[in-house]
Amino acid sequence: MDTRATFDLERLTAVNAAQAARLLLEMRDARITGQRARFGPRPVIGASWDRMLACGVDPERDIRAGVLSTDEVERRRQASPLRAVLPVLREGLLSVADVAQHIMVVADADGRLLWREGNKSVLRMADGHGFEVGADWRESVVGTNGVGTSIVTRRPVQVFSAEHFVRSHHDWTCTGAPISDPRDGRLLGVVDISGPLDTLHPATLALVGSVAKLAEARLREEHLTALDRLRAVAAPLLARLDGRAVAVDTHGWTAAVTGMPPVDRVTLPKSLAAGRTWLPSLGRCAVAPLPGGWLLRVEDEADPASAGARVVVDVSGPRRWTVTVTGSAGCWTHDLSPRHAELLYLLATHRAGRSAAGLAADLFGDPGRTVTVRAELSRVRRYLGGLVAHRPYRFHEDADVDLVLPEDPARLLPYSLAPAVIRARADAVP
Repeated sequence: MDTRATFDLERLTAVNAAQAARLLLEMRDARITGQRARFGPRPVIGASWDRMLACGVDPERDIRAGVLSTDEVERRRQASPLRAVLPVLREGLLSVADVAQHIMVVADADGRLLWREGNKSVLRMADGHGFEVGADWRESVVGTNGVGTSIVTRRPVQVFSAEHFVRSHHDWTCTGAPISDPRDGRLLGVVDISGPLDTLHPATLALVGSVAKLAEARLREEHLTALDRLRAVAAPLLARLDGRAVAVDTHGWTAAVTGMPPVDRVTLPKSLAAGRTWLPSLGRCAVAPLPGGWLLRVEDEADPASAGARVVVDVSGPRRWTVTVTGSAGCWTHDLSPRHAELLYLLATHRAGRSAAGLAADLFGDPGRTVTVRAELSRVRRYLGGLVAHRPYRFHEDADVDLVLPEDPARLLPYSLAPAVIRARADAVP
């Protein structure tokens, strides 16, 4: 058991930032060389360092990936939902950043910096770090940092001095927080405050995290406004229809319904077009476009599992995982969140089924966390419907299920901390 004290960033930097930086450098160098330091890094930093060592990031060499062209940056800016919340981010962070000798950057979900503003002298310093518009600041490219590590962990992260894995960033401090789409939980990007290491303030973490939540709240308000507009168009149409029908936006959120109990959201395939399709929660539907959404008229409730659907759970990639269903009603693919990728991997490897307690032990090492497991599987059933049975949880016995694994089994769901996944990776090592 590791009995070392964990590095206390707030306490040590409040006493002496330079001393804290030296201690961090000792910890980092010990981790790289496999030695033991007096203190252990904070868990979020230690986990990131382990990822860097596993994927071969050079701790001594600053690698600058190709910067996006001006045209590509502008294309991404125009397509990014974060463009709508820039006023919120500026209002919450820019005045503080300028006074504190920091800059604010906004990156997309790929780790590409799209906007950068703040203290002019610090902007010049940032250029020396390659911290410029269009640059790639994923962990796998530049090591542990406020942008890339927030993308991986999906939580606010503060990275100080030698907590950066790459040595050339040790005179820098950065604090990033992810911003997610409230409609579907999809990561949209990261807002980050960065500056020289002697400008660190522990309260920055709470500030950046709070402003990121304000941005998400603004996106939620805009979504509700858009649903109201769609409802104004759809309600008169639904009033004239017989049978069951629902009007949804492009993400499946319900604006209006007739002939059936209201639902918050209908899971839609990634590519939906006018015509006929099968949807897990509704069955076969006639699909017609509406301004800002779709009109779905329910025709039947046929379950593809009864027709012997083929299900492909693909967890072969390092960051993107999917489930594809092929049946009599056609073929569709759904992108999986990290948690749902873990769950469907477990169900695909336990075809006889797994209890809620068993899945809780597999995912969290705690069989008592059944409430979380049941809630997540309820969300899974929104897009897989009857293909996932319960008591125990399992794929429908008539479904043909294929599991696609990475070529190197040791790279299975590389960011997962689920005990069952960790065991599977360990078992793959000769």
